[in-house]
Amino acid sequence: MENLIELGYLISIISFLAGLKFMSSPKRAKLGNIIAAAGMVLAVCLTIGISISANIPRTNLLVLSVAIFFGGVAGKRIEGKVEMTKMPQLVSLFNATGGACALLIGIIEASQNPQSLFLQFCLFVGVITSGVAVTGSLMAYSKLSGKKLRIENKNTSIFTRTILLTLLFIPALILTNIYAGALGPIVYVVAILSLVYGILFVAPIGGADMPVIISFLNSITGIATAFAGLVYGSYVMIVGGIIVGSAGILLTALMCKAMNRSFLTVLSGKIKKGSKKASEKEQIIQEISLSEVALELSYSSKIAIVPGYGLAVAQAQHICSHLQKLLEGRDTEVHFIVHPVAGRMPGHMNVLLAEASVDYSYLKEMEEVNEEMDSYDLSLIIGANDVVNPAAENDEESPVYGMPIIRTHHSRKVVVMKRGMSTGYAGVQNDLFEMDNCFLLFGDAKDSLTQLVDQLKLISN
Repeated sequence: MENLIELGYLISIISFLAGLKFMSSPKRAKLGNIIAAAGMVLAVCLTIGISISANIPRTNLLVLSVAIFFGGVAGKRIEGKVEMTKMPQLVSLFNATGGACALLIGIIEASQNPQSLFLQFCLFVGVITSGVAVTGSLMAYSKLSGKKLRIENKNTSIFTRTILLTLLFIPALILTNIYAGALGPIVYVVAILSLVYGILFVAPIGGADMPVIISFLNSITGIATAFAGLVYGSYVMIVGGIIVGSAGILLTALMCKAMNRSFLTVLSGKIKKGSKKASEKEQIIQEISLSEVALELSYSSKIAIVPGYGLAVAQAQHICSHLQKLLEGRDTEVHFIVHPVAGRMPGHMNVLLAEASVDYSYLKEMEEVNEEMDSYDLSLIIGANDVVNPAAENDEESPVYGMPIIRTHHSRKVVVMKRGMSTGYAGVQNDLFEMDNCFLLFGDAKDSLTQLVDQLKLISN
């Protein structure tokens, strides 16, 4: 029986790895999710089976079953109601619950006063990391939701926060060795301090950087889970924690690279701004009307659509999909070019377009098309800003210099759909707007796209 259970856990681990591999491809991402979820269900069922065979009190099993049931129902209801623009907030909230679970495990197990120094180390590291993940994720959730908190302090430097973490961690190890027979009270103190540190860790960081921090906190939760797995001797928890931890770190590095910012700069809460003179310079732009854009679309044989967060805010993905299908019906070649950090997190825009039934064959990565952007008759930019700013390649003084961009300015004509002339995340003006081949169409993205679809239909008739 024990061998069968171990085999089942091995299958769960393999399913996690296979699911992660499948999720690296947009076409197979859904199947990857299903495989990984099936592995998790198997692991939970095996754990319940072990609990029953080990004569665990029925009350404990009842509590476990009720928790799983209500947790599943709550998760399903939340998943069905959340808007795509709020997906990063949901990820942050779920990460807080995962951290809370690891924190409770650490507290409960430490209360049993284990004598092994290795177990003590694992428990305290798990408590510290999970505590930071809980309050840090809740802070990130609040910032992404646009809530300003009084506890925010922009003057809390990286150095100060590092000192605070050191003051938390070292005394915890010292107290563990001194009071090895009474770990319970100590672990509560460490848990409280780690929760406080989680707030101090995230408080100075701006809301625009929260997706990066969420990814990092997700990796911290994975580390906490791996340490909990070491305590229980659970290979599933160890492997699952390592996968989450490493994936979170890699995603954090990817996002920082795509925004041309170091992780330390993100942690400092500071954003390099362009010169005041440059930011206040009045740009000379060319406006374009809806009817003119409709004509340009109708006469173009190859079109690039570059979606940004503005598309998500306007909830315009469905009408954008309708536009793409209408253009395809006119024998126009249409591609969606997605920047790695389009939206609020990597993959956010891909999911948004998938929700609107845009086939993945129409999606192109930035690296695939940048060298051939001059072959596009028209680039239609919807709600994107910094990711198409030529200053990233041409202006060494610009805060975005060095950031990978989509070279839409190389296409024959560029139409940018914007609400107004506000700057993007980096807080600098977009040099693209002043180029001879660039035209701006002002208005709500959803309304503008709806009218474009209507006018294209009239042109077709």
